[in-house]
Order: sequence, then structure tokens, then C-alpha cells
Amino acid sequence: MDIDALKDFHLIAAWGGIGAASRASGRPKATLSRRLADLEEMLGVRLVERGGHRLTITEAGEQLLSRTVGAIREIDEAVVAAREDSANPSGCLRIAAPLLFSQLALGRLLAEFHFRYPDIRIEAISENRMNDLVDEHFDVAIRINPQKNSSLVGRCFAKDRQVLVAPPSFKMPASDMENAPEIAAIVMSTYAEGDIWTVQNGQRSFVPRPVMRLSSLLTVRDAVMAGAGAAMLPHSVVSSQLEKGELVSWGEAASLTELWVLHTSRRLQSPKVKVFVKFICEQYPAGWFYT
Repeated sequence: MDIDALKDFHLIAAWGGIGAASRASGRPKATLSRRLADLEEMLGVRLVERGGHRLTITEAGEQLLSRTVGAIREIDEAVVAAREDSANPSGCLRIAAPLLFSQLALGRLLAEFHFRYPDIRIEAISENRMNDLVDEHFDVAIRINPQKNSSLVGRCFAKDRQVLVAPPSFKMPASDMENAPEIAAIVMSTYAEGDIWTVQNGQRSFVPRPVMRLSSLLTVRDAVMAGAGAAMLPHSVVSSQLEKGELVSWGEAASLTELWVLHTSRRLQSPKVKVFVKFICEQYPAGWFYT
């Protein structure tokens, strides 16, 4: 397939007509029209319905567009990567990140990254869902405890611990491996009935009695600080409050939370992605996500 003809078809579709595409790109209308006709002849299908002031994309044309947009983008990135000096990366870097990480750290990190690489434009989307990096055109994603995925590669740049915290006014009940007392607890909406909170390498256990079910870790923290109950929270969320004495720790869980920066394995890793991965890993030299 003629890649130039395919790219011109994408250009015509994006601007809704040959004339508009010509004005936007500076390419001659005759060239765009010929490339479109050549592509249709080669494929043996009509890609657009001509007539009126705006072209209409046919069903076959829509299928071709949707299935080749990723490939066209990768080809463009490969050409840019081959030309540009990796010491001076540029372009738009699209980042997907979870809400909590964004609330705690992303703004500060992106500001520092911008000062270091001013030619890179940043677009960051913060939401708690599993974004598709290819279909949604993300360059990198920050994920917590990601599942293995053959299409993604990356690095673990920081770890976090779960801490059982309570208000200073709460007296920690006696607990051991055989005696797990019930405690008033503030839990996430994903909490499963019957879960037991175990800390200090299994030496202490507590049975949560949910008094609140909330959907935000920061909201859980604030409710604990207000005296409503105890909660199991990431150390990064409560580190400042523990230092100030606004919360007390009843122990740490053995399991760790890992934060990863990921990008697609099948896409050529562009200089902008390389420098971002390196940058974010450098921000946590000790390997802990504590703010």
C-alpha cells in the first residue's frame, strides 16, 4: 500500500474535504485528489462519497481509517525519532495516570519535567480506569500494581506500604495472632466482608467493623483524622499526618504497592518517552513513594 496515499486520505478525512485539506496542509488539490483516486483503485472500493461541499466517508473508508490510525501515528513517530536529537526531545507527550497519584505528586513532577524539557507539550489525563494506550493515543501510563501485559513494558519507579492508622484519641486494643479484636473502621467501597487487617509481619490482626464505606482514599484519611475510626491507608497518603501527630500508626502491612511507568512495547520508544521514563525514576532514588 502507498503510505503517502494513505496519509493523504487521513488528511482529507480529518479536514472533511480535499479543498480544506489542501488549504490546511499547503499540498496541491490535484495531488490530494489523485492520491485518493489511486488508493481507491488499488483497494477496489470507494472510500468517500463525492458531492456537495463536504466529502462523506463510506463504511469501507471508516474501517480503513480506524484500523490504520495507529500505524500512521507510529510511522510518523518513527520518522521524527530518527531525525530528532534525543538530547532535545519535542512533541506532545500524552500521559494517563490514576487520580491518587495525580493528586499527590503529578502536578509537581510535570512542572519540573516542563522546566527540564520545555519543547515537550504535556497532556495528562487523571482517572481511575485502565486506559488503552494504543487506541486512546497515550504515550505513557502510570499504573499501580499492573497486571502482566505482553503489549506493555516499563519500570517500577516507586513502592508504597499500607499502614493501619487511627486518631491519637483511639486506644489500640491488645492483639495477637490468636486474638483479633474488632475495631471501628473506615473502608473503601471495594472492601470485601470478612477481610482482616494484619500488621507487624502478622503479629497483630484486627477485624474491621465498617462504619463508613468511601470511594476516595483522601476522604478516608480525613474521616480518620476527624475521629470516626481506623483505616488501612497508603503511607504516602498519611506520611505528613503521622509526622505531625495528627494520626498514629498501629503497624504496617507486609504487602507492598508498586507504581509503574508503562509504554507500548510494539511502538518505537521515542526520545520524549525515554526522557520521561528516566525522569520519573530519578524522582524516587530510594524507591519509596513518600511525600
